[in-house]
Amino acid sequence: MTHKYWGNVEEDWAGYSSDITFSNSFFEKQNIEIFLGEEFDEDGEEIEEPPTEKQLDEFAATYQNFIENIESNIKNIQDKAFERYQKLYAHFYENPEKSGDPALNIDDVDKHNYAIKEIMFLRVLDEKTIKLSIRYELDTEHGIEFRFEDGKITAVGGIAEA
Repeated sequence: MTHKYWGNVEEDWAGYSSDITFSNSFFEKQNIEIFLGEEFDEDGEEIEEPPTEKQLDEFAATYQNFIENIESNIKNIQDKAFERYQKLYAHFYENPEKSGDPALNIDDVDKHNYAIKEIMFLRVLDEKTIKLSIRYELDTEHGIEFRFEDGKITAVGGIAEA
């Protein structure tokens, strides 16, 4: 199927994607895949129907809003990721007795940013929602995912948790 904004929309390894990709200089990798809609339905089955024209129009508006505000969105990702580090990981990584390694001395956002540079993919969903998944260097098993609703981060968690 072809859409006026997304171009060719085709089934991909994790749902439906298009010719449009995401790039931002904060992240190491560029031209990241953008998935359109959920990968699985509420029963855990793969979604086989492509997004409707109306959904694709809504996804385009959601994504364009995300891009128009990309600098503040990246700053919010950095801030929320550092908050999560302080809450869940600092007690381990900043304590040589617990980690068995020297403390990382991550005491501000800038020192933490190296750990969130590897974006995996971005998924645009219904209801003005975007999920951005990152391979988190300090917890590669769980990663870190940011859920944006109407342009604001509403959840941060491991991948598939947000």
